[in-house]
Parts: sequence; C-alpha cells; structure tokens
Amino acid sequence: MDTNLLNNYVLKAIDAYPYELEETVENLNYALSYEAHNAYALYLMGCLHAEHIGDYEKAKHYFAEALASKMDFQKVYYPYILVLIWNDDYEEAQKLIDFAITVKGIDRGTIWFFQGVLYEYEQHHKKAIKAHKKAKRFGYNDGFINQVNSEISRIKKKINPKKKTSKRKKKKKNKK
Repeated sequence: MDTNLLNNYVLKAIDAYPYELEETVENLNYALSYEAHNAYALYLMGCLHAEHIGDYEKAKHYFAEALASKMDFQKVYYPYILVLIWNDDYEEAQKLIDFAITVKGIDRGTIWFFQGVLYEYEQHHKKAIKAHKKAKRFGYNDGFINQVNSEISRIKKKINPKKKTSKRKKKKKNKK
C-alpha cells in the first residue's frame, strides 16, 4: 500500500469537509479502501454520519472502529461521547467518559463538560453543575470558561425558575 496516496485521500477529505460532502465521501471511501482501519478516515466518516446524515448507529460504529484502531486518538472521544448521548446510550457514554479522562493529553475540561451534558440529559442537574464547575477548573481559555459559565447559569435556571407573580399580587402589595 502506498501511504502517500492514502494520506493524500485523507487530506483531501479533511480539506473538503464539511463544505463539499460528495468529495469528502469519495476521498474517504478511497482512503478506507487502501487502509480499512485508518483512524482519521474512520473518525471523519463518523462525523459525517453524525452531523450531516443523522445516522447515529453508523456514526457509533465508525467512532468505535477509529478508537479500536488508535486508542490515543483524542479527537474521536468528543464527538463519540456526544453521539452516545444523542442516541440515549447513557451507560455507554459514561463508560467512555470514564475511560477518556484517563487518556494522556486529552482536554479534561472538555471531557468534564460532556460529563455535565450527560448529567443534564439524565435530569441530574446538581451533578451537572458540579461537573461543569470542574470543567471550568480545567479550562485554559476565556471562550471555554464563558461557555461553561453560561451552561451553569442556564442549568440553575432550570432548577430554580423565576416565579412569575401575578398582577393581582403586585397590586395587593402596593395597597398595603
């Protein structure tokens, strides 16, 4: 197998994604025909199925194959966790989060952020807030920290929605 040709197809797919989906798929199919276990091609195929086709089962398959091929391929963990959450595979998502946090060099802030997302999907709002606060401690840029802060405030609003007082109650208070 000529790895230069394989790399060319993968790079062409990366360049075309997400704007030229037909070209992306064509190059990914060529790349996977040269090497069926190419982690980057499998990862990109999983992203394509998750984000554009909406076939989460196929996306899960491609992400799992990419991780089986290269366990330390950090880029796979983030969309794979999201796909598992979107597909209501919460136990599987929790297992992947638990493993991902141990991967050397992974962005732990992002993993803790996804832990918070998982807790929120499971309706464990207080745990979600704690996970997001932990994500904030691992954050290294203001954009990420601002995003986490907005998530925390949004979840707090879910827990304690503002009570709307009726006009009658306001009038009664004003008369007294």
